[in-house]
Amino acid sequence: MFRVHTPQTDQELESYFQFRWEMLRKPWNYPPGSEKDEYETVSEHRTIIDSKGTVLACGRVHLNTSEEAQIRHIAVHPDQQGKGLGKMIVNALEAVAREQGAVRTVTNSRELSIPFFQSCGYEIEKQAPNELGELKRQQMVKQLQSSSDLMLHADWCEELQNTWYDTIPISEQMGIKLHQYSGKTLETRASLNKNINLHGSMFAGSIFSLATLTGWGMIYLQLRDKSLQGEIVLGDGDIHYHKPITLQPRALCHIESIDAKYEHLKKGKKCRISLRVEILDGDTPVAEFAGVYWVLPPK
Repeated sequence: MFRVHTPQTDQELESYFQFRWEMLRKPWNYPPGSEKDEYETVSEHRTIIDSKGTVLACGRVHLNTSEEAQIRHIAVHPDQQGKGLGKMIVNALEAVAREQGAVRTVTNSRELSIPFFQSCGYEIEKQAPNELGELKRQQMVKQLQSSSDLMLHADWCEELQNTWYDTIPISEQMGIKLHQYSGKTLETRASLNKNINLHGSMFAGSIFSLATLTGWGMIYLQLRDKSLQGEIVLGDGDIHYHKPITLQPRALCHIESIDAKYEHLKKGKKCRISLRVEILDGDTPVAEFAGVYWVLPPK
């Protein structure tokens, strides 16, 4: 399982900077320490890690002005390239920039990475200052959409939201809503006030419900994308809680976590789908859900 993570402890930050140096500075024969600059303390840092906590990708974002954020130090381990991790980290950093009020993001890209950023929606604006005095780069820019514009297949998402509220009334009482769907990632959010316990944190049962509905919703949207139909039922669910939720309950399901054989459904057989959902409190990971669902073919 891959998940976006915010390095916080000294050990996590050390692993993050070590990875940044190995991927972005060591190949150019720059010494350890050259991967850092004066913006580290005012930046938001993100990594993508596996189930063992190994850093597989990284990136950073900071505000240049109240309306412009700069994305830097995007790197993916060579063994993990081609799996969508680069776009995952860019999307995560753009979400941070949007939440901080930025309306556009910029990045200074070397020639080799220009096609990647173009695939993320960036356009070349002008030549950027040379990095470390030698590396020639182009400044690329992207206008950020508002959160309301980030719903791919808005009609499907509205249909899914209505299905939840009509068939699972408690989902509306919990304030569970679709926040974003990109085709590869589904994010849902819930109201903390409607799910708060006597300790001032979110009920564990509410967290589990948010996770299961997010997994269910991701499958629903994937079936629509593949023009398939079936009844989605939860077969098994396992959740690990690490920290309480006291701010903003969020759930993320990435397409990379899904294991499914949709061809079974095409043949009129039930389809087993396993996936993972990451639960966050704002930007802090607090729980992980592993679910097994079954899609039953229509009668």
